[in-house]
Amino acid sequence: MAHDVERVSVGTELPSRTVDVTRGDLVRYAGASEDFNPVHWSPRVAGEAGLPGVIAHGMLTMAIAARTLTDWAGDPGAVVEYRTRFTRPVVVPDTPAGVPVEVRGTVGAVLDDGLVRVDLTVTVAGTRVLGEARAIVRPPRPAGASA
Repeated sequence: MAHDVERVSVGTELPSRTVDVTRGDLVRYAGASEDFNPVHWSPRVAGEAGLPGVIAHGMLTMAIAARTLTDWAGDPGAVVEYRTRFTRPVVVPDTPAGVPVEVRGTVGAVLDDGLVRVDLTVTVAGTRVLGEARAIVRPPRPAGASA
């Protein structure tokens, strides 16, 4: 849902998002991305790699965070730049509920060209899984504004 651009200022908070990531999601993402690395589906291989369990694809986690941006802006094309560091793996248990990934965003700067920098906090059980997650975004236009 888009918000009025006049109200976008440093400290503006984007609506938070929580996405439950399941093993089924990992299978679907593997097919879509053609990333069939077994650490994303085999507990044995994940353990042999020193991981605490099957982990979500980093790019899937990044995409979940990006969805928070695109929903707020109302347009996927509004995200001009997006970057992050993968800091912790998202371990996905073999349960129907999976693991909740929480995304929060805050406008960290309003830039001279009408764009804003959004700083994202992406956590699982209170632990950050993405570091330095930020994007440059064209903020949403007020209702009725022309392009």
